[in-house]
Amino acid sequence: MILDCRGDGAGCGQDGPPSNLHTFNIAEHFVDRHIAEGRGSQTAVVCEGRRYSYAEIGARANQAGNALRRAGVARGDRVLIVLPDSPEFVAAYFGAIKIGAVAVPTSTALRPADYAYLAEESQAKVVWAQIGDLPSENEPCELDCAPTSPGDPAFWLWTSGSTGPPKAAVHKHADWLACCEGYAQGVLGIRPEDVTFSSAKLFHAYGLGNGLMFPFYAGATTVLYSGRPQANAFLALAHACRPTLFFAVPTHYAAMLHETSRETDQAGVYDLSSVRLGVSAAEPLPAEIVRRWRARFGFEVLDGIGSTEVLHIYISNRPGEVRPGSSGVPVPGYEVRITDESGRQLPAGETGDLWVRGRSNATHYWNRPQLTAERMRDGWFFSGDKYRVDADGYYWYAGRSDDMFRVSGEWVSPIEVESALIEHPAVLETAVVARLGGDGLPLTCAFVTLKRPEDGGESLAEELRLFVQERLAGFKRPRRIEFLDELPKTATGKVQRYKLR
Repeated sequence: MILDCRGDGAGCGQDGPPSNLHTFNIAEHFVDRHIAEGRGSQTAVVCEGRRYSYAEIGARANQAGNALRRAGVARGDRVLIVLPDSPEFVAAYFGAIKIGAVAVPTSTALRPADYAYLAEESQAKVVWAQIGDLPSENEPCELDCAPTSPGDPAFWLWTSGSTGPPKAAVHKHADWLACCEGYAQGVLGIRPEDVTFSSAKLFHAYGLGNGLMFPFYAGATTVLYSGRPQANAFLALAHACRPTLFFAVPTHYAAMLHETSRETDQAGVYDLSSVRLGVSAAEPLPAEIVRRWRARFGFEVLDGIGSTEVLHIYISNRPGEVRPGSSGVPVPGYEVRITDESGRQLPAGETGDLWVRGRSNATHYWNRPQLTAERMRDGWFFSGDKYRVDADGYYWYAGRSDDMFRVSGEWVSPIEVESALIEHPAVLETAVVARLGGDGLPLTCAFVTLKRPEDGGESLAEELRLFVQERLAGFKRPRRIEFLDELPKTATGKVQRYKLR
């Protein structure tokens, strides 16, 4: 079933039930609490030039919850949310959670086959999407909050890996509290007067924290942007809306620096002087970008590492203590350790596998018991990242434990791209790795051997790029394609990816 909820909700008031030691619901704590404590008139969301108060967002969330109940959604049912960053997304997310259902945010840039898979995998009772000009839902704007517990499932987030198609990390009602207390408050010092802007979208764990949960925890304001990720759009929005906390991924920071470098005759065209801190995650932030950004815009960017399974950043640099190129130190409330392949903890200076434990760790992967057992042990999560820690306690990224990598903040599976390339009739073999571009950020690079080596050339390379783009999401398209006579392999025939890197 597909719903479209764009009711105005203006003038509707609502009171949420009190929390206690036995019950806890995200919607009550992050939305209704502000209304009950007299902050209903404060601005919660700015989107496309319009401001929405906490009272209005609360009313819209109640309308969404009532619409879902009318559609037959019950406690524990999954609601697949396919909406751009907008008040509608916020209403659908909190509305589903408020009635005890499970919100499952999903990208709006996927293909029909992807949505069919996600709907089937999640066994979603409802797919909530904004479609054309369907009439607004005329639902009541009062809604009782389901008596959920802190440990009940509240939302899923999709994460990819070398184990196959996307899988869902199952998160509890209480998980966001751990992230907000440890990172938003403990590292960023978020406060009600802050205004946040995130280039990462709300369907990401990173973007969901930055652009919704952190500001709603503090009673602050978030600026939402529903458009395509473009450097000039990010800069113009920040210039106009005056955020104080600015969140982006390294690719976007690099693109914005490139955009402003072309404005040398109008150096002040983008004024970001309102920003007190920048944040980066989702892929390593090159030290040079940290330095160049500070020189250009005058504020620090705190690089860190997080994961969907841990929900948000658990290692981060601190204001005034940034070490460019480092991921920083553990966030309050999180334990990290580096081990060898046998699980032995390694001393400072040695590179190994990074494990993390905290109150926001996902309980399990949906429908993946074996993977859950491998990655989630005794409260610890195996991150899949290689790290070393220095004598001062700063953590330094050394690569992925498997062959996954991020491009523009999105995970890319080499196997998935290789499988698409090998479908082309000219391709004999292929191997995909991440190579660093001129700005120090990773690019998807495909090495290809052809059935007819003489066919290699730029025209075929462009044909292969388009071939992949027709089958996979655009960010997975190889940016570089190199033709080889043969791929480097071990004696057993396994491709030696490290040689290609």
